[in-house]
Amino acid sequence: MDFGSISLVLLVASVMVSATPILLAAIGEMVVERSGVLNLGVEGMMITGAVVGFAVGVNTGSAWPGFAAAALASAVLSLTFGVLTQLFLSNQVATGLGLTLFGLGLSALIGKPYEGMKSPTLPKLDLGPLSDIPVLGRMVFSHDLMVYLSLALVAAVWAFLKFTRAGLILRAAGENHDAAHALGYKVVRIRLAAIAFGGACAGLGGAYLSLVRVPQWTEGMTAGAGWIALAIVVFASWRPWWVLVGAYLFGGVTVLQLNLQAAGAQVPVAILSASPYLVTILVLVVISARGVHGAPASLGRPFHASQ
Repeated sequence: MDFGSISLVLLVASVMVSATPILLAAIGEMVVERSGVLNLGVEGMMITGAVVGFAVGVNTGSAWPGFAAAALASAVLSLTFGVLTQLFLSNQVATGLGLTLFGLGLSALIGKPYEGMKSPTLPKLDLGPLSDIPVLGRMVFSHDLMVYLSLALVAAVWAFLKFTRAGLILRAAGENHDAAHALGYKVVRIRLAAIAFGGACAGLGGAYLSLVRVPQWTEGMTAGAGWIALAIVVFASWRPWWVLVGAYLFGGVTVLQLNLQAAGAQVPVAILSASPYLVTILVLVVISARGVHGAPASLGRPFHASQ
């Protein structure tokens, strides 16, 4: 095996690109869960965002309308989950799984005419002197705008939850929805807003896959990324900066296994391909064994104002 063929600079740069769609989906889901709602439909929202973003991007000739359409479509899809679980009090786990199945089927239907096409993508940003820094410039400062927006989103969510009154109210709804309701806060409205935000983030993550990372449409192209995003939220103990760490960890494992395959590693390709998912499972098992918690107390519990 030729380790010399693996470039550290390209490896780090690839990690940032690989982690971005999962980071977008995971940070959105973290906000949803901090409000007390468990939405297992992230995979369905991501694949819907991927196909809608690709279709709009191809038809408009620009990636940005694709991203906007993907965020809107996935937010609307997530609100169907919100209405069913928050107004009609359907089971959150079953409804989330149904949302994933619906998204996968819908994406296959919409995406059929677009198979084999190439989409417009995002250009790399020219950050001037930063991009010209030896080694570091190529690693960190030579990416498209969505990479940096995803990092900014993590910081914004952290600041929102920690320093704003609205963030405190959202966390209160997730920790004790009965107490939040008794104080006069509209728990259902808060949760619907969080669900829509999480759906929009998942849509952006899916669109990044089909418009930037690939960029083309392939049925089932999310390949479990939504489930990984859900696992990362648990790994992060519902903390924004740890969501960032988890997304980049998974992105790093994904890119590393691809580089190992290219370098001729004497390991079956199937095992290398499965390694990102195996690592994620291992991390979750270790976390469970250590008893690390932090889940919102009302997570997954139905709320009704008359209770």
